[in-house]
Amino acid sequence: MHMFDIQPSSSIPIYRQLVEQVQRLVAGGHLPPGADLPSVRSVAEQHAINPMTVSKAYSLLEAQGLLERRRGLGMVVAELSAPNHTANDRLALLVPALQAAALQAQQLGVQPQAALAAFGRELHQLSPFALNGDLP
Repeated sequence: MHMFDIQPSSSIPIYRQLVEQVQRLVAGGHLPPGADLPSVRSVAEQHAINPMTVSKAYSLLEAQGLLERRRGLGMVVAELSAPNHTANDRLALLVPALQAAALQAQQLGVQPQAALAAFGRELHQLSPFALNGDLP
């Protein structure tokens, strides 16, 4: 299973996609403190991207205090990054993606109700990360 969903055609740089996905996975409790991240080489091979891109993302996350290097273990989620994020904090991390989706729906002429219904279907189709049910 791939931990990350990399979209090479996105306007968002790949390293930024990695950073934001790790931030969301930690905030959502899917990557608890002490959890191992896949190696730079592994992520680069799985997604056919430059290892320096993955290394840059991991280094930025380390500088933020979200990840730490452990000798012989690679990168792990920092102990101090315990998920004390509120539902509003987690929703704030979702806003940029929602803004992009809203703009695309508007450009496509999709009605808001239809866009919301499509979003709801996509949420329910996700199996690896079932919703916790604590978001409004």
